[in-house]
Amino acid sequence: MPSVRTLGDRVGEVAIVQLAREESGRVIALLAHRFGDLDLADESVQDALLEAVEVWPVRGIPSNPPAWLYTVARNKAIDRLRRAASAKRRLRESAHELVAEPGEEEPDMVVEHSYVGDEQLRLLLLCCHPSLDRNTQVALTLRLVGGLTTTEIAAAFLVPEATLAQRIVRAKRKIRDAGIPLSIPANLDERVDALLDVLYLIFNEGYLSRGAGDSAIRPDLLECAVRLTEQAVELLPNSVEVLGLLAVELFAQARIDTRVDREGDLILLDRQDRTRWDLQLIAEANRVLALALSAMRPGPFQVQAMIAAHHGNARTSADTDWAAIATLYAQLSAMTGSPVVEVNRAVAVAMAEGPGAGLDVLNAARGLDDYYLWHATRGELLLQSFDFGGARESFRRARRLAANPAEQRHLDRRVADVAHAETDSPHESR
Repeated sequence: MPSVRTLGDRVGEVAIVQLAREESGRVIALLAHRFGDLDLADESVQDALLEAVEVWPVRGIPSNPPAWLYTVARNKAIDRLRRAASAKRRLRESAHELVAEPGEEEPDMVVEHSYVGDEQLRLLLLCCHPSLDRNTQVALTLRLVGGLTTTEIAAAFLVPEATLAQRIVRAKRKIRDAGIPLSIPANLDERVDALLDVLYLIFNEGYLSRGAGDSAIRPDLLECAVRLTEQAVELLPNSVEVLGLLAVELFAQARIDTRVDREGDLILLDRQDRTRWDLQLIAEANRVLALALSAMRPGPFQVQAMIAAHHGNARTSADTDWAAIATLYAQLSAMTGSPVVEVNRAVAVAMAEGPGAGLDVLNAARGLDDYYLWHATRGELLLQSFDFGGARESFRRARRLAANPAEQRHLDRRVADVAHAETDSPHESR
């Protein structure tokens, strides 16, 4: 039987992880504003979390963990400034009170909600600054705002930890050297689009991960993406596309427990046990989507949410309105110009009108020769058309391009299914 100390250690570890996930971004934002130094804020918060690992199992969890984190991190920042001879002036300007006991009531932790929100928004937008490449935007958002460790981010995106760490260091150096301000830009919409793209990338990586080993899903990334999107909804009340993205995520999250079987293999949508879908999440997704649509300012994420709603609200696979979904995909394609959307439209058209019509849409898409889902979809439609040779070739090509082990296993099974179908079918292979 575990000792009381061991159980206490486990409780403390869970509390620290939760604190890092949910509060470190807020504290970094507040300290970055206070000291005018993003790197100092980040390092001080990490130092404070390390101190929590050391002292919480001994002294117990503080009554107000966020205030404890802020106070300790602030003191760590002051200590760093104190030790740096070149920072004496900044110390005099920034640190009026040099130390406070951890757990003391801190004025900065009970300031107006709008102030804290502004600092969070500034940090989110800074992480998605257009001068940073997309991979760096994702890494910074997860690290500074999402509270994930460098190790976790590197594992999720199949990057060596040292490489990921250097990427973050270079990004923070670029922000400092270029004097990129921790501010809300005048053209907010442009930066919000980048933020939504980053959050969507994070969610998709959690939903079908390239770096989860034999698992298809990274729950930590899923939860992080939803939590950050909920923050963005709160911080950007006038952006209906943020609501659209949140609805997309909630619809997908509602059926996450039915996406893989006990062996970790993928279960396709039409074979998922819909009685296990989370109806409360679906209801919340419907509410968020309705709120977005009421603004009468449609955007790509809202259209994706409408598609997800058709799937999420269909109690059986046969209830799915594929004609409506195909129409929505056509609207989404016109909005985005993305050939990837055409792959999804091809599936919907095939379900509504037959595999031949779907193949026509799929074959018209350009620039997707290295996209495994184009080949996988083509294999499915060719198999339905009894073109066994073409289906086998497409599945094998998709298998070579797929990165996730669960999808690779699925495509191996589809190649075997072609052989069985060819043997059993009265149709000759084309």
